[in-house]
Amino acid sequence: MTSSVSVTVNGESYDVSDVEPRMLLSDFLRDRLGLTGTHVGCEHGVCGACTVLVNGDSARSCLMLAVQANGAEIVTVEGLGSPEELNELQAQFREHHGLQCGFCTPGMLMTGEDLLRKYPLVTDEDIREGLSGNLCRCTGYQNIVAAIRSAAAKRTEKAS
Repeated sequence: MTSSVSVTVNGESYDVSDVEPRMLLSDFLRDRLGLTGTHVGCEHGVCGACTVLVNGDSARSCLMLAVQANGAEIVTVEGLGSPEELNELQAQFREHHGLQCGFCTPGMLMTGEDLLRKYPLVTDEDIREGLSGNLCRCTGYQNIVAAIRSAAAKRTEKAS
């Protein structure tokens, strides 16, 4: 028994038939839609590498079934910007060297986007608290926090 899943991902509509009821959203995005920017690390929702935005809220795509996303609007890391035209957060990650191996980066970017949209992020502690569900084994978080702090400052400047 399979289901159909209709979603909008990064502004593009997809109608996919014969989706297994137990298929994870992360596998759906990667294997069925070819959007491989969403990384799968722990498959238990602990590492945050699979974070995407579902209807404007960050979600662990390894904990959500594709059929649960039916009708949803999803943004993956591919929807933030392109190599030619980075969004502000991506540009700040590059500017502040907020990545090393890059495995956690898509999840960090998506979590960072969610934080920037919802919270003032006044202090580094606010940023660290917001990132507490995302693991990075390479950077020590210093540069990731600096990148998000800088992106928050630039968004505040643009709003003024």
